[in-house]
Amino acid sequence: MILIDNALKKRAADNNPIKVGMVGAGFMGRGIALQILKYTQGIDLVAISNRSLDGAIRAYNEADVTDTTEVHTIGALNDAIGAGQYAVTDDPMLLCQANDIDVVIEVTGAVEFGAKVVLEAIANKKHIILMNAELDGTVGPLLKTYADKAGVVYTNADGDQPGVIMNLYRFVQGIGVKPVLCGNIKGLQDPYRNPTTQEGFAKQWGQKAHMVTSFADGTKISFEQAIVANATGMRVAKRGMHGPEVEPGTPIKEAVNWYPLEDLIEGPGIVDYVVRAEPGPGVFVLGTHDHPQQQHYLNLYKLGEGPLYVFYTPYHLCHFEVPNTVARAALFQDATIAPDHGPRVDVVATAKIDLKAGQTLDGMGYYMTYGEAENADITCKERLLPIGLAEGCTLKRDIPKDTTLTYDDVELPEGRLIDKLRVEQNKLFFDA
Repeated sequence: MILIDNALKKRAADNNPIKVGMVGAGFMGRGIALQILKYTQGIDLVAISNRSLDGAIRAYNEADVTDTTEVHTIGALNDAIGAGQYAVTDDPMLLCQANDIDVVIEVTGAVEFGAKVVLEAIANKKHIILMNAELDGTVGPLLKTYADKAGVVYTNADGDQPGVIMNLYRFVQGIGVKPVLCGNIKGLQDPYRNPTTQEGFAKQWGQKAHMVTSFADGTKISFEQAIVANATGMRVAKRGMHGPEVEPGTPIKEAVNWYPLEDLIEGPGIVDYVVRAEPGPGVFVLGTHDHPQQQHYLNLYKLGEGPLYVFYTPYHLCHFEVPNTVARAALFQDATIAPDHGPRVDVVATAKIDLKAGQTLDGMGYYMTYGEAENADITCKERLLPIGLAEGCTLKRDIPKDTTLTYDDVELPEGRLIDKLRVEQNKLFFDA
């Protein structure tokens, strides 16, 4: 932030803002629009694409932009941006192709659709920022290789837990402490939640019930921690992670006692989470130091005697921090969090209820499956079905509740891009 604020001030003073296009104008997208347009200097949200134009217009209106221009061709979009007009469209590819857009933010949460947008943005040499953990956790390592070849930044966002964890990880590593666990603090974990159980909470906060469910049933945190693993080289200690549940209000500094020490010290470290600790919904990193004098100093600074030390960030502010990612990518070619270590952890589909042959699987955060984190080499070896590919699959056989699905259990829909990308990713990283 020390570099970013002054760099954006200069872009604003030079009347040369970073020009951003955003795909998706739902709950989170509207927050991003508000933050950029009202509270961020040096960045301009010049165009929004949404399948409903009313949604794109609403996002602008909520940020006090009442004059928008509807566009349906690349020429019309380029003209609108050149004239300083805010553009709305139902064609996301226009944003990816526009001459004057520097960064594309993808914020739909849709895997198949999102993959098409990201590939088009990369092909047109736009930096790509994902608020789409589901896509990133399914084929992010492959998409990162495409971005690297194109010379653009591919990154998830500041503000979401993976970005906040990675910022903390880099800080901890930067002071000479070895990170051995990257953790997430949750308030609830129940794999059997569904849109019916979460409907009231969703209405309270103006969100979609299936999105809220994906947090409650563990799918979202599995994706978030998979993203962290792919960025750091860490793994999970077991399928589904340890996920200890503690008494409400238990301070996160006690996390030194919650995980088997051998899981942390041996190997590359692990990603995991805890339920009900404070401060929630923050993030934390457990680290070690091997120098006795530095251990003495860490004890002096109230981090304890070791061998584990807890570092934490007490909050994550989602859309408030997304402009930081835009600036880091466009001005410093710095990814907030990207899969630099290839696929280390996947999110696999597990039966939420007893499933029957012939049924077609619904989407993430619905009634039929929940996601669990599993090490990617095991996913590949055992042919486990990534939950990012599960929607629309037809079951070949009955599957008992809490059973992890495999490719052999389902018939994949024909012609999907995401399946082709997944095959390519497995071939690239596992020669499978």
